[in-house]
Amino acid sequence: MLKIYKSLLVALVSLTVFISGCSLPGLSGPAKNTVAVGTLGTSESQIMGNIVRLMIEHYTDVHVEMVNNLGSSIVQHKAMMNGDVDITATRYTGTDLAGALGMEPVKDPQEALEIVQREFEERFDQTWFDSYGFANSYAFTVTRELAEKENLNTVSDLKAFASELKLGVDNSWLKRKGDGYEGFVLEYGFEFGKTYPMQIGLVYQAAANKKMDVVLAYTTDGRIKAFDLKVLEDDKYFFPPYDTSVVARNDVLDKHPGLRDILQKLAGAIDTEKMQELNYAADGEMKEPLIIAKDFLEEHNYFE
Repeated sequence: MLKIYKSLLVALVSLTVFISGCSLPGLSGPAKNTVAVGTLGTSESQIMGNIVRLMIEHYTDVHVEMVNNLGSSIVQHKAMMNGDVDITATRYTGTDLAGALGMEPVKDPQEALEIVQREFEERFDQTWFDSYGFANSYAFTVTRELAEKENLNTVSDLKAFASELKLGVDNSWLKRKGDGYEGFVLEYGFEFGKTYPMQIGLVYQAAANKKMDVVLAYTTDGRIKAFDLKVLEDDKYFFPPYDTSVVARNDVLDKHPGLRDILQKLAGAIDTEKMQELNYAADGEMKEPLIIAKDFLEEHNYFE
């Protein structure tokens, strides 16, 4: 009897391992008449994920299951390919050019978008929708006061006195190949007086407190507006474009007629300044992404 029990236990454990190994840990795929929307762990991704969710549930009888906190763009991509996730709410052109597609960076935003749209359709049978209207890119920022004093509008405007300036940046960017600090110096032809590696979340306060003259930020971060910082134009197009879009599997779009048109309603609907406001509502005012998404869509009548 003991041998039979042990045999059954081994069989049960093996079956469990086999089933769990069929998909990503914690994911089992959406149920019938349900679509799974995947997001990253950022406020931006979860706000956009809830906007997608509420749009779908507003216009259809399809239930949406949220799969939050996927660790990276590559994890999102694997979840889509495995069928564990049907839609990913935030995909970035520059990230997926290098990651999912393994291609070289492209400087022109429209060209980058056209490439990912074509390649995702051909390679993965997925639709990369037109951009929401914002790009979450790296950007050099300064205080409004310094910008007005020195008439700063572009990154090149810093060259004349860069050797006197303190730059606060994400530590990983200093060492990054291609579009990191070394590449920046080659492209723009100047270095800053001193560079200070720090956590990305601290750079905004450092600039506002005048402890840093220039900081490298993300263009959609709400703290840019909250601390009245000015984004300098990347006039040499050094940073790759990171236009943001929703991506969906084509079999899911075919299964749910009308879903394609619903997602396309969001194209061009949110500019960078608006995304800054939405992100600050989450990170600065500590509002829930679902509430932010709901308020935004009600304000715009669900883009009817």
